[in-house]
Amino acid sequence: MQTEVKEKPQYAIVAAVQLPSVSDIEFAASLTELRELAKMLGFTVIHTFTQKRSGFDTTAYLGVGKRQEIRHFVNGELALDDASDETIKNADMATKSVAAANADQSIEVIFVDHEISPSQARNLEKEVGCQVMDRTMVILEIFHRNARSRAARAQVEIARLGYMAPRLREAAKLAGPQGRQRSGVGGRGAGESHTELDKRKIRDRIAELQLEITAMEVERKTQRARRQDRQGGASVALVGYTNAGKSTLMRALTGSEVLVANKLFATLDTTVRALYPESMPRVLVSDTVGFIKSLPHGLVASFKSTLNEALDASLLLHVIDASDSGFERQIEVTDKVLEEIEAQDVPRIRVFNKIDNVDNRGDAAAQAEREAVLREKYPNCIVMSARRPEDVAKLHKVIIAFFQRDLSEAELFLPWSAQQLRGAIFATCEVLAERAEEEGAFFQVRGEQAVVDNLREQLMSGAK
Repeated sequence: MQTEVKEKPQYAIVAAVQLPSVSDIEFAASLTELRELAKMLGFTVIHTFTQKRSGFDTTAYLGVGKRQEIRHFVNGELALDDASDETIKNADMATKSVAAANADQSIEVIFVDHEISPSQARNLEKEVGCQVMDRTMVILEIFHRNARSRAARAQVEIARLGYMAPRLREAAKLAGPQGRQRSGVGGRGAGESHTELDKRKIRDRIAELQLEITAMEVERKTQRARRQDRQGGASVALVGYTNAGKSTLMRALTGSEVLVANKLFATLDTTVRALYPESMPRVLVSDTVGFIKSLPHGLVASFKSTLNEALDASLLLHVIDASDSGFERQIEVTDKVLEEIEAQDVPRIRVFNKIDNVDNRGDAAAQAEREAVLREKYPNCIVMSARRPEDVAKLHKVIIAFFQRDLSEAELFLPWSAQQLRGAIFATCEVLAERAEEEGAFFQVRGEQAVVDNLREQLMSGAK
């Protein structure tokens, strides 16, 4: 009988500075999100340390007293109940039990809820006695672990290398004077430091990856152009905050088996499927990477080609978690990223998903109250649950109505000698009427003007 080997648990703490401009609700939501990100990396967060300050400490992010408190906790000299009043007592009984049962286990990482400078990270790490990972580093690591396609992996690597480059100097300080190579045959004068060599390698690797991404983007644009030639530009992109339920909605709208997981960043690669039941015009639906607060700028830039599915779409479905009390903050984050990729002018419908999760007890009154508030503030929004077929059917109708509003009617003539094109007419247009004549068949069709024009050219060529 084979014994199951359990992985050794990894313990961590979270630390954050609350600035005067940040409300208590927003601050608590951000900390909860960071703890979820830590969980995705396999860590159990034992405790959270917070501090209210007018600004970050330029030396090591947190103030001197808070750094000492954390060092005592990491060294096992401070129990949970001994933490200062300013520290959030957010550990529930289960977490306290874990801490008590594993008091002799070392804390490996302190997660910081902001992006901090290399020197701040180095000084904080030296002072508290464990590894420091800021919010940007955590997000980059999760993206690195979850990227699947060649394009996504290349984009994540560029962002990670860009993050690492300015931190090499701090690593060199820790390494000491041996960071300088001797000059010699083939050397560069007085010699080149390991840091300079590494930075040059990083620059070369980034340039190489950018060339790869450019080539992949050309190929992707060609594929998109072919799709549009075949079936017009009817495309919908699902955008929104991570874990808002985009993939669940994608599966409900398309009947496809896309990955659905109740975790942040379950989707990193764009998935494209046809709306089901199929409509006229045929509509393609794409599921894009989720956004998050303080998404590293390098990731926004490197994922721009992936997010171009949103830029190229005819309609955006901005999916929002209606059950999240911080949904307004999530809307702001998504709007900001869409503006960064210049997709702010694409027609958009706000879809408040997960309305059935507003009250854990399934209280219909609480759900109705939240829905009324949402409809009053966002008059043209859709409030629904992707798990309710009747709600999905209503959204399906709204999508079809959007694309059918600009359809034009036309008459197409198909000679008997070109009957091989008959399938193309039925595949790309709605056939309203058909009549047979001596020389061929006449079709009264409804479809996108570009598709109809393309069909007419094909029919003329096929008749020759």
